[in-house]
Amino acid sequence: MAQKFREQAVIISQEEIAPEIYSMWLKTDKVAGFAKAGQFISVYCNDGSRILPRPISICEIDKEASALHIVYRIAGKGTAEFSKCVAGEKLDIVGPLGNGFPLGEKKAFLIGGGIGVPPMLELAKQLTCEKQIILGYRDNNLFLLDEFKKYGDVYVATEDGSVGTKGNVIDAIKANALEADVIYTCGPTPMLRALANYAEEAGMECWISMEEKMACGIGACLACVCKSKEVDEHTNVHNKRICKEGPVFNAKEVEL
Repeated sequence: MAQKFREQAVIISQEEIAPEIYSMWLKTDKVAGFAKAGQFISVYCNDGSRILPRPISICEIDKEASALHIVYRIAGKGTAEFSKCVAGEKLDIVGPLGNGFPLGEKKAFLIGGGIGVPPMLELAKQLTCEKQIILGYRDNNLFLLDEFKKYGDVYVATEDGSVGTKGNVIDAIKANALEADVIYTCGPTPMLRALANYAEEAGMECWISMEEKMACGIGACLACVCKSKEVDEHTNVHNKRICKEGPVFNAKEVEL
């Protein structure tokens, strides 16, 4: 069984890197030492009126410094509270949670869309194979772009056409005549669905990291299930828990 820990993490730094998108580094006792690319942590509010934690993907892992980098968008009162935190304050976290990306040797596309961009950064650092990074944004607020450029060739798609290819990440793949053998991706469900179909038609392996609202974050409450193509051992129905069996799945495992 994967190890997870609950601890008080100390905020090392925080900054707003795009409108309502924040970058935070956390000093941990144990979580960073066991974390893998594609996993997430649950972050508890200090305001006791908000009981449930907020699941936030891990953007980077610094095992030597025992530190985690998370990047999140303000989506409600909980994340709004986090955005006001400053260095030296503490946040209660649980992690690492879920299953991460498998590290393969095939030529790869690393594809992130919107707030699904941050989880791809640690994977870009860890994969030693030939890789091409395709990032999708709404506009010219290209958060984390410079960090990704350190680890491979980067191609950008923007919905408004202000930077790179106008359109979506598949438009960027086609516009730049890119080729690969496997896709690793995180982003909104319509993007994941389109990439899963693209991979199937092209005969490519495809690994997706799914986003979903969560409650417990440890697989007990069944609040974050998705439809699976095979019967799940836990529920004996066609369900998989995104927080427990995921968030990373082979695209052939789940219904999008």
